[in-house]
Amino acid sequence: MQTNNPFIDDISKLAAGLVGTLDSMKKECDGLVRARIERLAGEFDLVPREDFEVLQDRFQKMADENKTLLARLEALEKSSKSKK
Repeated sequence: MQTNNPFIDDISKLAAGLVGTLDSMKKECDGLVRARIERLAGEFDLVPREDFEVLQDRFQKMADENKTLLARLEALEKSSKSKK
């Protein structure tokens, strides 16, 4: 945006440059923080959320299967007792 006042033009260019610089700094800080957190997570033997969710699903399926098997076992025990 050009105006008749060179001072305002310079301020406008400076502000645009500052916004770009601040955006770059934010992205760099985000990357550094993420890298640091990932390194700390590795040091504490933490698992990624995706791995945790996969294991949680598997454990839930195993628990459901266990309930089904226990119910079948109880039914078999009842039927074997009633035959005696």
